[in-house]
Amino acid sequence: MNILTPDAGLLFWMLLSFSVVFFVLAKYGLPIVLGSVQKRKEYIEQSVKAAQEANERLGGIQAEGEQLLLDARSRQQEIIAEAMAEKQKIVKAAQEEASTEAHRIAEEAARRIDAAREEALKDVHDEVAGLALQIAEQVIRQKMQDDAEQRAAVERLLEDF
Repeated sequence: MNILTPDAGLLFWMLLSFSVVFFVLAKYGLPIVLGSVQKRKEYIEQSVKAAQEANERLGGIQAEGEQLLLDARSRQQEIIAEAMAEKQKIVKAAQEEASTEAHRIAEEAARRIDAAREEALKDVHDEVAGLALQIAEQVIRQKMQDDAEQRAAVERLLEDF
């Protein structure tokens, strides 16, 4: 018996046992292995597909986020412009109100000055009328005989006042 060259009987039995094992594995083991490989392949394909969809959604979300940021900045500029316009309107209204109030105060002061002047003129007029009455009274009290003496007395009284 030579170790390097097998016997025909040994070859027959080895071939027969190999065929039985191959048949059993092909009938029962290979479908299970192929099913597992197929499931794994489908799982990997679904994972790749889900990753691509997530990547696309992420790209869409990034674009949407950038758009929202641009919109927010635009709205911020609008709000700032509206606030500046409102500030200018309020300042202008305050200036107009202050101008109106100053004009009213000036008119009130002018009216009071006119009233004080009128009162002063009335007081002067009353004083002059009172003085005229006093002069007339003194002239009447003095019993003068001629017109020259009356004129001289009136002139003296006028000089005294």
